Amino acid sequence: MENKMDLIPLLKYIDPAMLDYQEWLNVGMALKTEGYTAADWDSWSVSDSRYKTGECFKKWTTFEGNGITGATITQMAKDNGWQPKYLSDENAHELDWNDEISADADYKFIDKNWIEGKEIVEPVHWNPVSEITRYLEALFQSTDNVGYVTETYAITDEETGESIYKPTKGASDRTAGQLIEALNKCEGDIGSVLGDYKEEAGAWIRFNPLDGKGVKNENVSDFRYALVESDNMAIDKQNAILRELELPIAVLVHSGKRSIHAIVRVDAPNYDEYRKRVDYLYNVCKKNGLSLDNQNRNPSRLSRLPGIVRNGKKQFIIDTNIGKADWEEWHEWIEDLNDDLPDIESLEDVFENLPELSPPIIEGILRQGHKMLIAGPSKAGKSFSLIALSIAIAEGVKWLNWQCTQGRVLYVNLELDRPSALHRFKDVYQAMGLRPNNIRNIDIWNLRGKVVPMDKLAPKLIRRAQKKGFTAVIIDPIYKVLTGDENSAEQMAHFTNQFDKVATELGASVIYCHHHSKGGQGGKKSMDRSSGSGVFARDPDAIIDLVELELSEDILKQQAEKVTCEVYSNAIKQVNFNYFDENVGPDDEQSVSQMYTHAKRILTDPAIAARAEAEISRAVQTINMRSAWRVEGTLREYPKFEAVNMWFQYPVHRIDETGILKDIKLDEPSKPSWKQNFDKKKSPEEAKKARNDAVDAAYEACSIDEEITIKAMAEYMGITERTVRNRIKEHGEFDINEGNVTRKEK
Repeated sequence: MENKMDLIPLLKYIDPAMLDYQEWLNVGMALKTEGYTAADWDSWSVSDSRYKTGECFKKWTTFEGNGITGATITQMAKDNGWQPKYLSDENAHELDWNDEISADADYKFIDKNWIEGKEIVEPVHWNPVSEITRYLEALFQSTDNVGYVTETYAITDEETGESIYKPTKGASDRTAGQLIEALNKCEGDIGSVLGDYKEEAGAWIRFNPLDGKGVKNENVSDFRYALVESDNMAIDKQNAILRELELPIAVLVHSGKRSIHAIVRVDAPNYDEYRKRVDYLYNVCKKNGLSLDNQNRNPSRLSRLPGIVRNGKKQFIIDTNIGKADWEEWHEWIEDLNDDLPDIESLEDVFENLPELSPPIIEGILRQGHKMLIAGPSKAGKSFSLIALSIAIAEGVKWLNWQCTQGRVLYVNLELDRPSALHRFKDVYQAMGLRPNNIRNIDIWNLRGKVVPMDKLAPKLIRRAQKKGFTAVIIDPIYKVLTGDENSAEQMAHFTNQFDKVATELGASVIYCHHHSKGGQGGKKSMDRSSGSGVFARDPDAIIDLVELELSEDILKQQAEKVTCEVYSNAIKQVNFNYFDENVGPDDEQSVSQMYTHAKRILTDPAIAARAEAEISRAVQTINMRSAWRVEGTLREYPKFEAVNMWFQYPVHRIDETGILKDIKLDEPSKPSWKQNFDKKKSPEEAKKARNDAVDAAYEACSIDEEITIKAMAEYMGITERTVRNRIKEHGEFDINEGNVTRKEK
């Protein structure tokens, strides 16, 4: 909602009870178009006697592409008495030079009511020439034209009847060098250099150099200084505040009356920047107790000239070169003072009374309010894992190997269309064997096709989730909202800072996934596998990394034999448990041939035998289709955990309870690619055997269908149908008839 009007306050001007049905719908459509929630519409509608629970949420899903915008709500509110702020403000007017543009930041850090005044001492040895020369040398270069005024004209004050002296335009035809040279030769007669002045009035000088052609703003040749003057408090307090503010003051002058004139360095490159800097300067001063005259903003403004006597009071230099060295240093200092960073604290003050740690959301892995990255290659099932994590938190059950604390989850879906995302949640619930007792704890924000960069998404997310009480926010996947070059540390630091904002504002854990870099990952640490800048490794509080394990033919064969034995065992038990108990020993249960013999003896019913064979075929196909993974981690808050091995069997990951994956070593990319290929090169006999084994495996995997086709085997093997035909011909034990494959009878 950045840079948009907040429509919620406008709804107070619109009574739902006074609207007809279509007008009520229009409000809902406008809210949805502008990015609000059904809850916003529902909260406003509840005051109507016609209100029906749940109706807003039901209608909300039908509001797609309606074309009705927030302007509808704005007009309705106007019709009922609402006015925009700029119209309702009595002081509203077109901005002028003398107007102040206030900043959003609160730059107040001085309380003038508590600050002690700093005394100003009038000079004992009065030397007007020295005062003026010192002023010129402090502000000007020798070649700068200087504007000054000693001549005045009088006007009568209507209230007191007294004469008030006003300065004329004065002179600007001489440079600072020429004036200093003349002053040094005048033997104290400054009137002979600058012209005589009236002691009732004093004299003035322009603090910025001029072009010698006039004394207006357009004649200023260099926008170096601005005037800060306040005459609504005691002189000593003005002096104290100016110093406390660390203003980069070139010269501080006593006006000879009730104010101090601070000539402040702004060093603006042009007039527009000068105005911006003076706006900023005046805003800071006003926030800290100095009430300033807006007319003093002008770069050609006159200030009091030191070395002059005014009504018996000296105009003199109080100090030079105080505060920060220049504008940039002062501006940075002010911004640092007004950041939202916490104060520095002493360990001694809290050592015996330490704050409580955030509670764990994933036991032994992640605390609430912290950040976690799940990294892995493509097709590792990262999204399914994040959906399973959402469900585990919502239900308060285990995720993979770790217990989750029950809480509320927001799943930000950036990749899947809405139906696919919702179906996946149901599929994962069923695959996990869980009843959806706490699905109210899961909210889904579907943003496919409506994604914006993360720095724009973060404030929108925070606004919508602020009052929902989420324990965790899961963002999947982050490449959709990535801003900048992922190999740039600076740009990725800005990107990941958005996760900090979400976590801090919502008090929720932020969990997201990222992809691996290219190439083998076995020789790398878990924190170094993510693609892009090392920021991805240093930023999260926990990294869960998935690396695929390469399954050998022996492991696949072992798994197939194991599941075959299990199916035969279960079938025999159901038909004749006594036979199983008396005749099938532990060794038999591990042998496919022995279990096949027992099955042939007991499973005499062809239908039962066929069901067992079909179940074996499906189980073997599942084994061939599933992948194996090792989970490693890098943790900031907890000790490192032992690697966890698991299977990804669509749509969930399951812990490997057999231990068969424990001894598989990760690929080691230490050798050059040419050497790896050389080492892996097979003999012609080995290559032929591998091709034949692949044909056998594909045939068995596709045997779940009534007809085994060339097309099915090609899809399974990931090669063309023509290549499958060639390999079947080479194999020699299969026939092909009109695209169907059958095994030759021995």
